[in-house]
Amino acid sequence: MLKTLTRLIKNQTMIIGKDIIEQYNKNEVENFNSDFDFLQNKLTKAGANVAEIVNKIADFQVAIPSWALGAGGTRFGRFSYGGEPSSLEQKLDDVGLIHALTHSAGAVSLHIPWDIPSDVKAIKEKAVSHGLVFDAMNSNTFQDQPGAKQSYKFGSLNAANEDSRAYAVEHNKEVIRIGKELDSKSLTVWLADGSSFPGQLNFQTALSNTEKSLKEIYAGMPEDWKLFIEYKPYEPNFYSTTIQDWGTSFMLANACGERAFTLVDLGHHLPNSNIEQIVATLMYKGKLGGFHFNDSKYGDDDLTVGSIKPYALFLIFNELVYGMENNPNNPYPAWMIDASHNIKDPLEDLLQSLEAILIAYATALLVDQKALKEAQQNNDVVLAQDILQNAYRTDVRPLLRAARLQTGAALDPIATYRNLKVREQLISERGLNVKATGL
Repeated sequence: MLKTLTRLIKNQTMIIGKDIIEQYNKNEVENFNSDFDFLQNKLTKAGANVAEIVNKIADFQVAIPSWALGAGGTRFGRFSYGGEPSSLEQKLDDVGLIHALTHSAGAVSLHIPWDIPSDVKAIKEKAVSHGLVFDAMNSNTFQDQPGAKQSYKFGSLNAANEDSRAYAVEHNKEVIRIGKELDSKSLTVWLADGSSFPGQLNFQTALSNTEKSLKEIYAGMPEDWKLFIEYKPYEPNFYSTTIQDWGTSFMLANACGERAFTLVDLGHHLPNSNIEQIVATLMYKGKLGGFHFNDSKYGDDDLTVGSIKPYALFLIFNELVYGMENNPNNPYPAWMIDASHNIKDPLEDLLQSLEAILIAYATALLVDQKALKEAQQNNDVVLAQDILQNAYRTDVRPLLRAARLQTGAALDPIATYRNLKVREQLISERGLNVKATGL
């Protein structure tokens, strides 16, 4: 094992080569072949195009956010994990490790000012070396930075203070400028703007200020860029949030223009919201631009994808798959994991999330949409439920492994990660008492 680990080190950067992955895959191939053959025969008899499904799984890419690579925290504490990335370069190295193991994480989403590159050329070269591109850029107007000339304490884009609004708008324009240098093509705006007490702000004025600010940001984007407007019902303000739901985001996106879209985050809904219906509505109107994956029990818990509500995730993907096939007016969504890891190895958590996302996607691809449509037309509620649940209850993990084998990824990413002692190696390289930038 020590010899293997030594081969992984190159200029103090841990790189998992294809030869290493192939070595570990050899131990799994025999079991994989028997499982895949059984499932392939079953699905083929049912009329599924297995090769096409495997190709779609292999092509599916999810962006990793820079802030998910270190140990997150709560209002009560943060527990460092060791070996966390203390620079943008190290964050790209970590995403590169995940992508090497899965070939499903080929993009990274940066948060400014946490991830301002000091050497753009070097950062772009680092990304290319890992097979990564830069996904949506994320602005930060929910906390004051050291030396800030204006405060966001009482709002940013919605602020009653005109100077605070202008300061927030200029920050977003700065994020766009940095994104242009990195060849990103989109900006995500999430606002903490709202109020904690009745009477603190005028709802209509706050909404009007937000719309004006977003229009100004939109006008400053390149013609080939998209604006994603994220919503959230509460937190950090608990009486009101200015962009509190998908309808408000949709309205603001329409006000900005055709390159502005709503972004759906799974954790940004009140309990028991019908998220799949929200997805269907936005895609029908051509306004679903981005999607953030996580899971929750109570609110915006930012838990591992699929850890709490896997069936809900499947139902959401059923609408996403339907929309991607039937709503050509909607752009291909920008996928991203948005989670915070407080007690798990962040990289293992991301690997688990990727697995859950691909399982939900694969099972949704198995839904017989023609049969489901007929059942709906005939008001056959029992059959419609059976069609969905038969797809959901299919163990599609052999399809994921087939896609990974096809792309040169690890058949079992987490087992390979642990066998290679990746976290131990990162701690050896970076130290135990380090903290990821931006957290």
